[in-house]
Amino acid sequence: MKLLVTGGAGFIGSHFIRHVLRKYPGHSVINLDKLTYAGNLENLREVEREPRYRFVHGDISDAAVVRDAMRGVDAVLNFAAESHVDRSILGADEFLKTDVLGTFTLLEAARELRIPRYVQISTDEVYGSVEHGAVRENAPLRPSNPYSASKAGGDLLVSAYWATHRLPVLITRSSNNFGPNQYPEKIIPLFITNALEDRRLPLYGDGRNVRDWLYVLDNCAAIDLVLHAGVPGEIYNIGGGTEVENIVLTRQILRLLGKPESLIQPVKDRPGHDRRYALDCHKIHSLGWKPAHELGAALAETVRWYKEHEAWWQPIKSGEFKAYYAKQYADRA
Repeated sequence: MKLLVTGGAGFIGSHFIRHVLRKYPGHSVINLDKLTYAGNLENLREVEREPRYRFVHGDISDAAVVRDAMRGVDAVLNFAAESHVDRSILGADEFLKTDVLGTFTLLEAARELRIPRYVQISTDEVYGSVEHGAVRENAPLRPSNPYSASKAGGDLLVSAYWATHRLPVLITRSSNNFGPNQYPEKIIPLFITNALEDRRLPLYGDGRNVRDWLYVLDNCAAIDLVLHAGVPGEIYNIGGGTEVENIVLTRQILRLLGKPESLIQPVKDRPGHDRRYALDCHKIHSLGWKPAHELGAALAETVRWYKEHEAWWQPIKSGEFKAYYAKQYADRA
C-alpha cells in the first residue's frame, strides 16, 4: 500500500510514519509537509534514508503540489493542521487556510484522482465542552475557539464529500495526545521542559479543566486500524480513557522530575477554555482497539525522553518559541 501522509513532520504524523514503516514492510509513504514552526524533519531522521519513504516540501492548500504528490497512492491521511488553541486566538487566518481550505484542496484532488481511501485526522475539541457523560460520534459539533471551529469546518467538508461524491472518507477524533517529539507549546512538553529549566509552569485558571490523555503510539495504532478496517463514511472517536484535571497532571510531572510545586504559576484563563472533554469510544473498541499504554507509565516515559533529548527541544525554546511564549503569557501572570 502506498500512502500520502500530510503533515508528516509534525508530532502525530511523524510517529505514524515511523509506525507504518516498522509494521508494514510492503507499505511506502510520501510525506507532504509545509514545515511550519511545528514541523521538524529531525522527527524522521531515522527513516530519511529508507527507500520506502519520500519527503515532499509543500502546502496542502497548493492544488498543483497536492495533485502531483497524490497521484498513484492508495490512501491519503491528513494530519496537516494548525492545532494550537492559543495561537488561533491570537490569529485565526492560518487555521482557516490550512484546516479548511487545505482540507478542501485535498478532497478535490482525492475525488478527481479516485483515491480509494481518505482519512481525516481530527480532534475531540470539535464537540466543545462536555459537562456530563461522554460524546458519541453523532453528537452536535460545538467548537469553542477558532482552532476547533476550523477543524469542525474541515470535518464537515469531509462528510459532505462522502454524502455528495461518495468519496471513501473516514474521520478520527482523538483526545489529547502526548509523547516524545511534541512541540513544547502544548501543556505536557511545556511543563516538562520548563521544570527542567526551573522555570514557572503557567497553569490556566483554577487548574480544574479535565482532559482525557492518549499516548501518541496508541493513537497511531487506532488510526492504522481505521485506515485498514474502518467503514467509509464513518467517524471514530479515539480516547485514552483516563480523565485528569490539569492541576493533578502538573503535580504528577513535577513529582516525576523531583521538582517543587512552587514552580506552578496560576495565570489568567484563556478565552473560551473548554472545561472538560470526554469521548465515547465504543465504535473503535468494536474494531478491536484499546489503549496499550497506561497514563502513569507513558507520562514517565515522556518525561524521560525530554530529559534525554535536550538537544531536540532547547533550540526550539530559544528561537521562535521564546518570543511567542513571552507574548502569550506576559499579560496573564
